[in-house]
Amino acid sequence: MKNFKGKNRVWCGIGAEIIPLTRKNLVNKRKIKGEIDNMKLGIVGLPNVGKSTLFNSLTKAGAESANYPFCTIDPNVGIVPVPDFRLKLLTDLYHSKKTTPAVIEFVDIAGLVKGASKGEGLGNQFLSNIREVDAIVHVVRCFEDPNVIHVDGSVNPLRDIETINLELIFSDIEILERRIAKGARGAANNKAIAKELEITKAMKAHLEDGKLAKSFECEDEDALAFINSLNLLTWKPVIFAANVAEDELADDAANNKYVASVREFAAENDCEVFVICAQIEQEIAELDDDEKKMFLEDLGLEESGLDKLIAASYRTLGLHSFLTSGEDETRAWTIKLGTKAPQAAGKIHSDFERGFIKAEVVNYKDLLDCGSYSAARDKGLVRIEGKEYVIKDGDVVLFRFNV
Repeated sequence: MKNFKGKNRVWCGIGAEIIPLTRKNLVNKRKIKGEIDNMKLGIVGLPNVGKSTLFNSLTKAGAESANYPFCTIDPNVGIVPVPDFRLKLLTDLYHSKKTTPAVIEFVDIAGLVKGASKGEGLGNQFLSNIREVDAIVHVVRCFEDPNVIHVDGSVNPLRDIETINLELIFSDIEILERRIAKGARGAANNKAIAKELEITKAMKAHLEDGKLAKSFECEDEDALAFINSLNLLTWKPVIFAANVAEDELADDAANNKYVASVREFAAENDCEVFVICAQIEQEIAELDDDEKKMFLEDLGLEESGLDKLIAASYRTLGLHSFLTSGEDETRAWTIKLGTKAPQAAGKIHSDFERGFIKAEVVNYKDLLDCGSYSAARDKGLVRIEGKEYVIKDGDVVLFRFNV
């Protein structure tokens, strides 16, 4: 426990959180700690592409998976900690009582088929479940196996991608049609509604041409904000997971023609793509950390599918993590690239942002090399930063604030 005194202010430092010593804050510890929103990813794909197998292995949920469509009747949700080696190092340095990683929330959506947007195969029920996700992970089958039935009778990743995209487009058009009908009633007497109606109609025409919402060209910031508020499925970023056979993992499926076609499509549409073997991920999920490392080495792999997916997710969504550390807790906080110090403080608690004064910042490598916070400060490696400082990945931050 550290105390910081200043004119008309007294702060109490718990780990990396700076809390004014008031009776209200001492009583309401839960509120002081605060919560942050989790990154949320929706996993979609046609039936029998390995989607639920991948979800189960990522989350170790053990949900049902079978060789027939719609074995996932309700959307499964799993919370997965983000692997971060820095947390253990800082926990050991501070002897923290608790370690809290950043987390990702995965939502497994039942396999979609043609006509899903109109209710075929229960699809309409599940499409609504992915409107709230931050990004879509589209699992695409890139392996041949006569024992695993393909819903369309053959393996063709580009056809599969088109099928899913069309269902998402149809679902978005239905949303826009309802919005247009509602907007038409109030546009005559409201310029703002009239402008929104114009944008909505333009987007509907764009989708009716078979194009995704995210390819809609618009430079008006207000219009973009409005489009974003529509929560369209085809507006969301997409990450393709190319599911391959085990023997193609070591060389990243360099000779797999199906993966090559997915990579080409992804490059044309500014999407991330990574290679995975859902069956291997299922085996990895049953191992402890040491066994997992040995298993990956035997396969000639440097990282698991989960590691690949998390890295792709962070790149796609423009995210990174800063760290707080102390005796009570070492924790990773996920923020957008370019986030300034007050807004990063607000991820811990809104009071931290509202009463932000300054931030003490040290790179985690410098902190570990020095062996203690005080040693890093004595060497001039701890910087005092103000409101305009942009938080960097791996920053260990001590916020000072007053409210």
